[in-house]
Amino acid sequence: MKDSEKVFWDQMKNPTGNPHIAAINSPSKISSKLLLCLIFFVSFTYLIYSLKLLSSSRPCPDPHPFSSHRISNLSALAGISLPLSLHLPPPLSNQTELRHVVFGIAASAKLWEQRKDYIKLWFKPEEMRGTVWLDRKVKTDNDSDDLPPIRISGDTSKFAYKNRQGHRSAIRISRIVSETFRLGLKDVRWFVMGDDDTVFVTENLIRVLRKYDHNQLYYIGSLSESHLQNIYFSYSMAYGGGGFAISYPLAKALVRIQDRCIQRYPGLYGSDDRMQACMAELGVPLTKHLGFHQYDVYGNLFGLLAAHPITPFVSIHHLDVVEPIFPNVTRLQALQRLKIPMQVDSAGLMQQSICYHKSNTWTISISWGFAIQIFRGILSPREVEMPARTFLNWYRRADYTAYAFNTRPVSRNPCQKAFVFYLSDAQLNSTTGQTISKYARHRVPQPTCKWKSPSPASIDIVKVIKKQDPNLWDRSPRRNCCRVMRSREKKTMMVEVGLCREGELIEVK
Repeated sequence: MKDSEKVFWDQMKNPTGNPHIAAINSPSKISSKLLLCLIFFVSFTYLIYSLKLLSSSRPCPDPHPFSSHRISNLSALAGISLPLSLHLPPPLSNQTELRHVVFGIAASAKLWEQRKDYIKLWFKPEEMRGTVWLDRKVKTDNDSDDLPPIRISGDTSKFAYKNRQGHRSAIRISRIVSETFRLGLKDVRWFVMGDDDTVFVTENLIRVLRKYDHNQLYYIGSLSESHLQNIYFSYSMAYGGGGFAISYPLAKALVRIQDRCIQRYPGLYGSDDRMQACMAELGVPLTKHLGFHQYDVYGNLFGLLAAHPITPFVSIHHLDVVEPIFPNVTRLQALQRLKIPMQVDSAGLMQQSICYHKSNTWTISISWGFAIQIFRGILSPREVEMPARTFLNWYRRADYTAYAFNTRPVSRNPCQKAFVFYLSDAQLNSTTGQTISKYARHRVPQPTCKWKSPSPASIDIVKVIKKQDPNLWDRSPRRNCCRVMRSREKKTMMVEVGLCREGELIEVK
């Protein structure tokens, strides 16, 4: 080997030329170094394992295993420094409550007398904060204590409005969030917008809002049921009748720009699209949640309510347009009946369960707190979870392809016409946490069926036993299972509804 090559290889082995470093890199020294690393690794692993054993041996597990206090202790023991940008979930005591929400309700003086009763159904002045915004003064009587404070919207005559099909009140309504923000209320996390004919299930609204960080910019709501409505306006827009929520930081940002933003869109139709236009300028997209219901339909909501999506039922709108949700009563009476299951188990309201009566070959669909359907024969869950078209599209000449979701026709087979049982009562056993809801058969003429299978007309009452489950939506979404039980009462069917057991499927074997 040449002398120059020998020097080169010597430098590669010991680039500094330091004899001490060369000694460290010797095989014996490398082995000692590896041994030290191995000892440290084993010691560190044993330390973490010991901490795990100690935490699991406590009689009451820590409800916040990833709280900043515990993480800082563990990181200190392990010698790890956590980055300041790590976002930790807020402790339980800091979760969003109803007192953190402020409602802005868009109302019209012309319709106030008939619609104020809708607001009374859900608004609790002693627990909630909100304001009704009217276009002009109205007479206030003795029921004002059951309603939010009433204010008159600011003058909007300076804003241009050029849409020939709409009404310039849309400008006034679009500014309600900003006007509510300017009231300067303290400790606000969310502003929730709705109409005077919107009914909120406030417990479910809070369940939804708790899933989002109120310190971030959020615009939460849902679309129209009409595909054409969404095309004409936007699939990125929250419909105000169904209600939407805006986080405090987003409302603060909106206040700064909204009046200038409105001036740029004089040709828009309503308040919803003006709001979405300003959100687009702020760069904030719509966070869609299917529990907000605009209900841009006509007729009977039964098909939609009996096959509600697996998500908390948050709101219902267009109450003056659709039929009463329960038969043979007024709209207000129907909603008052719905308040019973709402108070008993709001989390489970309208949630669908599907099961089968094997010996009678019946398919049973339960919309808890609303109605039960019994079909002759076996229908697949894929079919039953699809809303039946008991309603008409917002554009009455449009066919079923104009819906923004899948629907199925009402069966023309006389043997497969559903036997419907509507809620009559619901009670909670506070000791056991069990609810018992009763559903009475809706007595209407049934077509003649030549099938040899038993008729559901032999049933007058269906009783549903269900354990109250306020934490239903803290888990991953899954439809509850139902099981037909033996009944000792004549003409009565007993059904149990609850979490699906291990390996339980909705199938007929």
